[in-house]
Amino acid sequence: MTERSLNRVYSSRAMRRRYEVWFLRFQLADGRGAWWFRYLLMNLGREGGGGCPGHRQGLPVQVWATWFPRQGTPQSYIQGFRQDDLSLSDRGASPFYLEVGENRIGEEMCRGQLSVNGHRLTWELHYRSTVHTTMTEVGWIGFSRTPHSDAIFSGTITLDGHTFAGDPLGFGLQGHNCGFRHRHLWNWTHCLFTDEHGRPMSTFEALEYEMPLGLRFRKALLWHRGELHTFRKLRAIARDRHHLQWAFTGLEPDGSVVTAIIDGRGPSIHRLPYLRTDCSSTFEVANNSLARATLYIHRPGEPLEQLTTDGGAVLEMAGD
Repeated sequence: MTERSLNRVYSSRAMRRRYEVWFLRFQLADGRGAWWFRYLLMNLGREGGGGCPGHRQGLPVQVWATWFPRQGTPQSYIQGFRQDDLSLSDRGASPFYLEVGENRIGEEMCRGQLSVNGHRLTWELHYRSTVHTTMTEVGWIGFSRTPHSDAIFSGTITLDGHTFAGDPLGFGLQGHNCGFRHRHLWNWTHCLFTDEHGRPMSTFEALEYEMPLGLRFRKALLWHRGELHTFRKLRAIARDRHHLQWAFTGLEPDGSVVTAIIDGRGPSIHRLPYLRTDCSSTFEVANNSLARATLYIHRPGEPLEQLTTDGGAVLEMAGD
């Protein structure tokens, strides 16, 4: 798929049970912290206006923003909107856009304006990239796509009168996920490694989730030195959802091996309740968008390579 087609809308206004989300995560270029933004659609075709009527988190259109300060506790701002306020590109059409109130996301830009519990947050962002990937594509069941994997962000964010601005402003990704339901268990990471000049050099993304009959989906994608490497045989070394740590090895068909150590410990761990698409209950998702990561890459006939980042990775976990 092309970069643009990876963002195209899957959900229709008639779908009674489905979530679809476009999100951005990036570390600020000056190292002060990281930002996470989500534009969420949920159960557009459900009776009562969509979403989960009667649930305080159940509006069918939502915009989320989370600030991860380098030293301090993450802060989330979430605002819901009625479906009547939603403007959306046609299903499967490109270019894509979603707009609700003062919030909009498109192929290479997004903006927002939230007022939550006395806080005011606005943003105007642009992003560009050279790498786009698809992690998984399982028809109506769901997909995980990354239209911008080595994204460079520019623009302005203002939170309660404090402004973050720059060109570049930060480095990270823009992703697009969709599904009939959320998985009961998943581990996901995206890491961006920069060169000595601070420019994106390599990206690494890995996903694991539960499947029927006790099976697991496991896959990792490494973009390094101009080549995309796919690791399907992942073997767990350690997983700790409480302290947010994940370590594993992956094997490529040519015999290349990657060992990944993703460390999300510390005050930047953020835990939020997600609402199930059947509206029955919520479950906890842990995220650290300022995680540390180390990769060891061993390719046949070549010396061992090591990539590291302190804060340039995101690690997310759900389920036990």
